[in-house]
Amino acid sequence: MSVMTPWRRTLLAALGLSALAASAVAAPSPHLQRKPQDEVIYFLLPDRFENGDTANDHGGPKRGPLVDGFDPTRAGFYHGGDLKGVTRRLDYIQGLGATAIWLAPVFTNKAVQGSPGHESAAHHGYWITDFTDVDPHFGTKADFKALVDAAHARGLKVYMDIVVNHTADVIQYQECPGGACPYRGVADYPYARKGGVAGPVINDGFDGKDFSKLKRPDWAYTPFVPAGQKHAKKPDWLNDPIYYHNRGESTFAGESSLLGDFATLDDVFTEHPHVVAGFIEVYGRWIDDFGIDGFRIDTARHVNPEFWQAFVPAMLARAKAKGIANFHIFGEVFDPDVAILASHTRVDKLPAVLDFAFQAAVTDVVTGKAGPERLARVFAADAVYEGGEATARQLPTFLGNHDMGRIGWFLQRARPGIGDEELLARVTLANAIMLTARGVPTIYYGDEQGFTGDGDYADAREDMFESQVARYNDNRLIGVSAKGPRSAFDPDSVLYRRIAELARLRAATPALRDGRQVTRVADQQPGLFAFSRLLAGAEVLAVFNTSDKPIKTNVPVEAGSSAWRALHGSCQPSAAAPGGYSVELAPLDYMLCVSEGRP
Repeated sequence: MSVMTPWRRTLLAALGLSALAASAVAAPSPHLQRKPQDEVIYFLLPDRFENGDTANDHGGPKRGPLVDGFDPTRAGFYHGGDLKGVTRRLDYIQGLGATAIWLAPVFTNKAVQGSPGHESAAHHGYWITDFTDVDPHFGTKADFKALVDAAHARGLKVYMDIVVNHTADVIQYQECPGGACPYRGVADYPYARKGGVAGPVINDGFDGKDFSKLKRPDWAYTPFVPAGQKHAKKPDWLNDPIYYHNRGESTFAGESSLLGDFATLDDVFTEHPHVVAGFIEVYGRWIDDFGIDGFRIDTARHVNPEFWQAFVPAMLARAKAKGIANFHIFGEVFDPDVAILASHTRVDKLPAVLDFAFQAAVTDVVTGKAGPERLARVFAADAVYEGGEATARQLPTFLGNHDMGRIGWFLQRARPGIGDEELLARVTLANAIMLTARGVPTIYYGDEQGFTGDGDYADAREDMFESQVARYNDNRLIGVSAKGPRSAFDPDSVLYRRIAELARLRAATPALRDGRQVTRVADQQPGLFAFSRLLAGAEVLAVFNTSDKPIKTNVPVEAGSSAWRALHGSCQPSAAAPGGYSVELAPLDYMLCVSEGRP
C-alpha cells in the first residue's frame, strides 16, 4: 500500500479525490472526470523508465540485437523498460505531483529498421506493425490493463500515444531496390494513370473524390510486400498497398507533407473511407477495453483534415459511452508558429495541440535570448485557437521532449560555460512558468532528476534505471552531483522537490489551473514577467525575474485585490494602492501571491 503523505492528501482533496481513490489496492473509481487543464502530465518512454520484468527484454526469444532490437549499451536500441516497471513506479510519479501519465506508443513494432550499418530499434514505439496488441518488449495486454487499473485506483489518468499517419516500413517499391524513392506528386503521377500522365489508364471511374474506387496502387511507384511479410501488420487490411499513398519520400513541404512517406515509413492513405473506419475501430477498442483517458496523436499535421474531422468525434463519443466525459485529445504539430498550431484546431478540429509555440518562447526567455515579451506574445494569440482562451487552457505545455531534446541541454547550448547554480536557477524558472501559466504542464521524464542529455532524439532518451550507455552515464546533471550508472528515482533530488511543490500549489489553487490569464508586465529585454490568473473572485499574481539583476517595482493588479498572501516567495500583505502591487525579486527568482478579494 502506498504511503499517504500530508501534501498528497492536499493534492487529492484539491482535485476531488478521496484517500480511498488514491490507494493502490482500492477498487478503481467509476472514472476520473477532471478537466484536461486540471492535470499535470508526466510523459515517459516505457523502454527507458523501469525494467519490471527482464524476461521480456528481447520481446521473445533472444535473437541478437539486429533481430530482436535489444542492446542496452546502444542509445538507439531497446534497453528493457516495460509496463510492469511503470506500474512499479507509480508512487514516484504521483509523488512528483503528476496526475496523468502519457505513455509513448505501446503497440507492437517492427523491432529493427535501417540499412546495413545504420540500424536502430523501435524503443520509442513509433514503428507500429500491430495496432491491436502490446509490443512484447513492453509486456502484454494484461500488463497494460494492470497499469491502467493501478493508475486509476490512485486517481491518475493514462494517455496513449497513437499513430495513424504511418506504419513501420514494410512496403517496398520495385523502382527503388536500393532504398528510398523520391517523392512523386499527384500532378505528374495522377491516381488514374500508371507511372505518370502518359502512362496507361488505371482506376477507371475514379472521380478524384471517392477513394474507395481505387483498385490499383501503382500510380506513382509499383509497391509490393516482401515475401514472408504478407501478414506482418494487424488489422490485416493494413497489409494491402491500396491503403497507402505509395508516392515516395516526403520532403515535408507542400503536398508531400500529407502524401509522402515519413522517413521511409509506410504512409497510410487516410483519405480512404476504409482506413477511416478501420482506425476508428482500432482505437475505439482500446478505449472500450481499457478505459484510457486520452490520446496524444503523433504526426497529426501529416494527416488530411477530413480524417480528424471524422476520427475525433468518434473517439469522444466512444469515450462518453464508456463514461469518460473529459477525454483529452491533443495532436503533435511540430511548429512554433501559433498560427500553424491554431489552424489545426480550426481546420482539423483537433481539440488541442501540443504547445510548441510556448516551448520555443519559454526557452528563448529562460536562456536570455529574448525578453519575456516573447512569451507574452504567445499568450496574446490564444484567441486564434478554435474556442479561444478556453482551448488554450487545454494545450499541453512543455520544456522539451524525446525528439528535440531537454531544457537543460538548450540552456547549456545557449550559454556555454554556465555554472551549476545558474543552470539550476534557470531550469527552475522554466518549470515555474510552465506550472503556473495557462495550459497543461507536461513534464518529460528525467527532467525532475536533472537530466540534460547530449542533444535530440536518442541522446535525449536516457534510462531512469542503471544505464549501460556510456554517453548517458557521463552526462551533466542539474542539481545532482552523482555520475555513472544509477537508479534515478530520487524523491529528494532538488528539481523533483521543486517541481512537486509547484504541482502541489497548482492542484490546491483553482485559478492556476482554470483561471483567465492576463499579462501584467513583459519586458522587451531579460527582466520582469508578470501575469495574473483570475477565477471566481481570486487573483493569483505570478512574477518572474528572467534577468541576472534584482528587481524592485510595482505591477498592475485588479483594483479590488487589496489583501494578499504568499504561495511562494515574499509577498506583501496588501496592495501599494488600488490596482498596484509592490514586488521585489532576486535574479532568476519568482514569486506567487494570491488575493482572494473580488476583483
